[in-house]
Amino acid sequence: MTTATYDARPSAKAGWFTRAEAWLDSKGKGAWIALMVLGFVFFWPVGLAVLAYMIWSKRMFNGSCGRRRTGTHRHAMAAMKPSGNSAFDAYKEETLRRLQDEQAAFESFLERLRDAKDKAEFDQFMEDRARRSDATEQTSDKAAD
Repeated sequence: MTTATYDARPSAKAGWFTRAEAWLDSKGKGAWIALMVLGFVFFWPVGLAVLAYMIWSKRMFNGSCGRRRTGTHRHAMAAMKPSGNSAFDAYKEETLRRLQDEQAAFESFLERLRDAKDKAEFDQFMEDRARRSDATEQTSDKAAD
């Protein structure tokens, strides 16, 4: 059995924006605010862009940028760590595999449901369109008489 590990730092393949975002998140909300203020001081559109990004990504109104991510990953790490009991680890692995299979089946069901809904809406649109064109032809025929 293999274990998964999580590294909070972005990989070397990550783009400069992702690495900069991770670095600012590790420094906290103060770093984001300092970047925004410096952006306004040096070139106001940059400050405005940083402010818009902070609002869009909800960094402006949460407690702390750094705290937000660490709690989730701590729980993910604990779930992937082996317990030392091989029977329990086998049970956990089988249960996780079964849940992933069920999730895939459910997502497939939702996709089929969306396709059926789209088809029904399209069929309804085509029927309405045909009715409107028939009504238009009948009124133009009556007007010609």
